[in-house]
Amino acid sequence: MGKQGVNVGIIGFGTVGTGTARILLENAGVIAKRAGFPVVLKKIADRDITRDRGIPVPEGILTAHADDVLNDPDIDIVVELVGGIHPAKDFILQAIANGKHVVTANKALLATEGADIFAAADQKGVEVCFEAAVAGGIPIIKVLREGLIANNMVSIFGIINGTSNYILTKMTAEKAEFADVLKEAQALGYAEADPTFDIEGIDTAHKLTILASLAYGIPLSFDAVYKEGITKITSEDIAFATELGYKIKLLAITRAVDGQVELRVHPTMVPNDYLISKIDGVFNAIYVEGDAVGATLYYGRGAGDMPTGSAVVADIVDTARTILHGGKRSSGISGSGSAYTIRQMGDVESMYYFRFSALDQPGTLSKISGILGKYNISIASVIQKGRSASSSVPLVVLTHTAKEKDVANAIAEIDAMPVVADKTLVLRVEGKE
Repeated sequence: MGKQGVNVGIIGFGTVGTGTARILLENAGVIAKRAGFPVVLKKIADRDITRDRGIPVPEGILTAHADDVLNDPDIDIVVELVGGIHPAKDFILQAIANGKHVVTANKALLATEGADIFAAADQKGVEVCFEAAVAGGIPIIKVLREGLIANNMVSIFGIINGTSNYILTKMTAEKAEFADVLKEAQALGYAEADPTFDIEGIDTAHKLTILASLAYGIPLSFDAVYKEGITKITSEDIAFATELGYKIKLLAITRAVDGQVELRVHPTMVPNDYLISKIDGVFNAIYVEGDAVGATLYYGRGAGDMPTGSAVVADIVDTARTILHGGKRSSGISGSGSAYTIRQMGDVESMYYFRFSALDQPGTLSKISGILGKYNISIASVIQKGRSASSSVPLVVLTHTAKEKDVANAIAEIDAMPVVADKTLVLRVEGKE
């Protein structure tokens, strides 16, 4: 480290690595002016150093060996942008062991292996920063860790996966089916060839794990997150939601209820007059409610080379300030000691949307409503479309607030009825009764 600046090494020269390098090289002057010191990109390691990334890289910076970054005594901050679990975890632990600070955008790694990484960093007295791991260019980590530090968090609702939001937006606008829109999203590059992490809610759950730990001081708890994707949503459900005054969004939800924290990811019906229902396409939005500040909303691009690179560079500059001025900031991620426990999904309370595939026979609705009543589930409204003497028709029920385990028991009993032709689709509903 020079007396007036810091040296940075990047491992991983893919989409985000390229965006980060571009910002560090092209905006070096403005970064130095605003930060008060230069940030020097000293090395970039990647297995492929021949492919043209569209930016001029000064001679001597590129290397095919991660050790050239990790073991360089002049590099102060290692930026891990490889993704995945291994070798990314090994790179980060080696950087920490060598006394280097770390910046990463790796939400999957932090959500599943973060306890080991933060413990190693605390023991070594270095920082691990991860603004880019959640919601790309939206500075939500800084908001929770610094801007809203005086608040007890009430709840966080997030649209934090652009792929799923794009698919649901297109299904809504074009009355299209899931499979067709997914193919289009893959052709446009918004969805991966294997989209499982996005469409099954896993990527969203990784990010929620980090947000909930910051908000409530609970340990990183990815395995405890309830995860449900968007693959069962049909154009029919979107049409019913529209008729009822809702949009369907894949939401990450964490909230404090009676000393417990809810951790859940699932498609959710959100009222049309809620701001978060208006977030369309690949954009992200995170609603945060604190006891002092009230309701706040953060909106922007949740992925991409430059938005995510912007968040990475912000972490680099913050870490550089720590290096130059001494001290060590808390990561905000706790290993233990939270006043909260994690709420079991069966104890969660919500309003619900049910779409039954029921035979159009006298008494069908009364039989279904009888079972719902047996499990303390009160009906708010009913929609039935079409008549058919020989085949099933959709029967839609919107409920008042009910308990998840009661809903599970009721639906299991209803689906076993001879008049119900297919499994019932269940969606949770946000809003006021």
